[in-house]
Amino acid sequence: MAIATASAVPTSVLKPKDSITVIDNRTGKSIDIEITNNSIPATAFSQLKAPYADGERPENDTPYGLRVLDPSFINTAIIQSEITYIDGNKGFLMHRGYPIEQLAEKSSYLETAYLLIYGELPSKSQLDLWNWEIMHHTFVADDLQQMIRQMRYDSHPMSVFISAFSAMSAFAPEANPALQGSDLYITNKPLMNKQIVRILGKATTVAAMAYRIRINRPFTPPRSDLSYTENLLYMMDHMAEPNSYRPDPRLAKALDILFILHADHEMNCSTSTMVHVGSSLVDPYSCVAAASAALYGPLHGGANEAVIRMLAKIGSVENVPDFLERVKEKKELLFGFGHRVYRETDPRSKVIREVADMVFEVCGREPLIEVAIALKDAALKDEYFTSRKLFPNVDYWSGLIYKAMGFPLDFFPVLFVVPRLAGYLAHWKQQLDSGKNKISRPRQVYIGKGRRDYIPVEAREARPITGKTGLNAIPHYISKRRLTKI
Repeated sequence: MAIATASAVPTSVLKPKDSITVIDNRTGKSIDIEITNNSIPATAFSQLKAPYADGERPENDTPYGLRVLDPSFINTAIIQSEITYIDGNKGFLMHRGYPIEQLAEKSSYLETAYLLIYGELPSKSQLDLWNWEIMHHTFVADDLQQMIRQMRYDSHPMSVFISAFSAMSAFAPEANPALQGSDLYITNKPLMNKQIVRILGKATTVAAMAYRIRINRPFTPPRSDLSYTENLLYMMDHMAEPNSYRPDPRLAKALDILFILHADHEMNCSTSTMVHVGSSLVDPYSCVAAASAALYGPLHGGANEAVIRMLAKIGSVENVPDFLERVKEKKELLFGFGHRVYRETDPRSKVIREVADMVFEVCGREPLIEVAIALKDAALKDEYFTSRKLFPNVDYWSGLIYKAMGFPLDFFPVLFVVPRLAGYLAHWKQQLDSGKNKISRPRQVYIGKGRRDYIPVEAREARPITGKTGLNAIPHYISKRRLTKI
């Protein structure tokens, strides 16, 4: 197949500028595909079919026309969105038209969440109502608290978070389309808004509960008179002090800025999961649980944790040159540098350096910061890394800040997913409000065996078994007492 330029097409069939002409060299058939917003519909290629005569089509060949194969969605857009724009070549990020630097400097997390979800910055009265509603939807049902209390003390906090949100669906039957009708969130926008408020309000409470399990402390009830991040820190850290205890406002502000920086990043692994699962019209709690599970993966939400482990492994400034050499030799992995989208500096990393100074002023300078600065400076002076566009990203600095604030490493993904709920809900709402929602149904390119007949088990030949081709015996724990003979 070839994509023809205008000069390669006879003048009698020249097409408009905003289109491409595709010629299938197998058949000579050509099709014209309109370009809209610098994109083309993948379904257009289904018009191109292999030139098989009747009865000659291979059994493993698709009869549906040409498929576009794009593993991991490297160059595939699944939605049209008005929420977040990224220019990776320029290192630029904006939400609803507002640059991330301005939002981090002048806005708050809840105001940014409103902007993402509803499209415009709220008025004073709208913002006051928004803050009030979210901070008065922070309590978690007692039965759900009991369930969370049953988690092991060494459970990963993300496992607790995901389990809690999955269970929330059972505590809101009036919000379940499986019970109330599939068009529930298409026709009942007040109910949609209520679930948005509930999810944002309860997220910090569940996060704090996941932390308190770890330190074997009772849950601390939320307070509606505190800000969003103040309340999270209060629920995590309050002990036997009177209710007048308040977290340090500088730490609450730093965390609020970090939440803004993590609020949305358009179509990534977990946000696309939210959209994919939401397309089935399931309730938003189940969508959030699925999206959070995607973020739980070490290639997504575990990046800043990996940075800390890397810096700790390097140990000192003197070891930085040797470490970078080992990276070049493919003997070590460099975490916190580069990004699939950004080809220049991650704009969020510029803001986060100022936040680090704010935190260090309160909690003391993080010892690993010297290693981090030395590693950053050495990498940016090395053509090997700069030619590959490997610049520090937001994960590089955020992990240092979280560590300086005393958060355990396995709590880092929770501090990622809580603010990202604003982005999840914005994309979920956008999809259902568009009037164009269809259930996601990706295609595949089948490369397996052709048709074959069933063989009775007695007639089959034994084949070597590996982890990929079959099941080996799984070792089971058996007490030595069972091995004794009478």
